[in-house]
Amino acid sequence: MNPDPDRASDHADDPRAPLSVSADLTLSIDGIDATVTSTGERVFVEFASVPDAVRVLRAGAVSSARTARLDALLHTTDLTVELRVHGRTVGVVGVDARPGALSRQLGVAPAELRLGGGVGAVGRELADGVATLRRALR
Repeated sequence: MNPDPDRASDHADDPRAPLSVSADLTLSIDGIDATVTSTGERVFVEFASVPDAVRVLRAGAVSSARTARLDALLHTTDLTVELRVHGRTVGVVGVDARPGALSRQLGVAPAELRLGGGVGAVGRELADGVATLRRALR
């Protein structure tokens, strides 16, 4: 609380500055498009395919230093970002991320990797490929 009502405060010293995000846009990272949507305190970054998500990671758009800075910002603003492929969450960073052994082993903590989401996304990608091949062979 500001004891002097004539003095403005930007609350820069507050440990948290919660935000609510409303987004519906397309983000381009190294020429790869990702859809960004949100539900207030959760931001979803959706890639169209597993190869697209992997290309972004390999292109250096995501590094441990950048992930740590992003995580700190997300904690300050009380936000969570989910990385998704085919509607499956493959990674989480921010307030609700719970990095486990896999994240620590791969050096991506404080981000959380979700193995089940990754397997589901790859499975969906394979199923889509098989369906495309079947249609082509008819």
